[in-house]
Amino acid sequence: MPFTTKQLQEAQTRKDLIAIARKHDIPITKTLKKLRYEAELRLLQTEFVNLQKYIAQKKMRVAVIFEGRDAAGKGGSIKRFKEHLNPRTSRVVALTKPTAVEQGQWYFRRYIKVLPNPGEIVFFDRSWYNRAVVEPVMGFCTTEQYYTFIEQVPEFEHLLYEDNLKIIKFWFSISKKEQKRRFESRLSNPLKQWKFSPVDMKGQELWDDYTQYKEEMFSKTHTNFSPWTIVKTNDKKEARLESMRHVLSLFDYEGKGSTGVTLSPDPNVIMRYYRSVVQIDN
Repeated sequence: MPFTTKQLQEAQTRKDLIAIARKHDIPITKTLKKLRYEAELRLLQTEFVNLQKYIAQKKMRVAVIFEGRDAAGKGGSIKRFKEHLNPRTSRVVALTKPTAVEQGQWYFRRYIKVLPNPGEIVFFDRSWYNRAVVEPVMGFCTTEQYYTFIEQVPEFEHLLYEDNLKIIKFWFSISKKEQKRRFESRLSNPLKQWKFSPVDMKGQELWDDYTQYKEEMFSKTHTNFSPWTIVKTNDKKEARLESMRHVLSLFDYEGKGSTGVTLSPDPNVIMRYYRSVVQIDN
């Protein structure tokens, strides 16, 4: 039963509304959860504005990589990360299919061109790790190209590390059932249908192949200088908040924690990859 007009007129504050809802058994759990999420998101975004100022002042170069299966929530998280940042010193990189010229070049070259400049933070909506999972599963690269990549990527990232470029690598982990639900949601929503492609549904058919290559990627490219961080949840909002907390926790910027929001990520959601960790997208 929704609120009546009279009840809404009587309420002067949010506490009044909650009291009326409890008195008349009006369900508001989902609404309260959404309000808490939006309030916390705003505080974390405020912290990110402070972090961006620090990165710009210190001339740091920061690359945040978002990887995961299709519909894992990468794009939605990036949107919340960047929503209130200064566009002059932040940008999103989402490269399309390589051109014929790029296909004949060293694989990492087109990514080198879009790495962060001094004072800049760059969010990668997928990255060079396309060649670690998507490309071999879908047959978009040869076996030789795949193994060359796997051998070279730790060396490539170590060179970036030695050059003081900070890389933060996220893998958004969702279950097969949740991925299917999100695909169906995209198809039923005219505003989200552009996100869906025939390749997406292949992700369900080739789930086990994706898992095999994903695990191989972790075992070969999880290093001390460039570790993988797993975002383990089927809840999109939780994934956004906890991944933001993780990035903020890595820096000691001016004004850190001034909003009062918790900056320590939930260890049940955010964790470094280790082979013993059981993920929900296996």
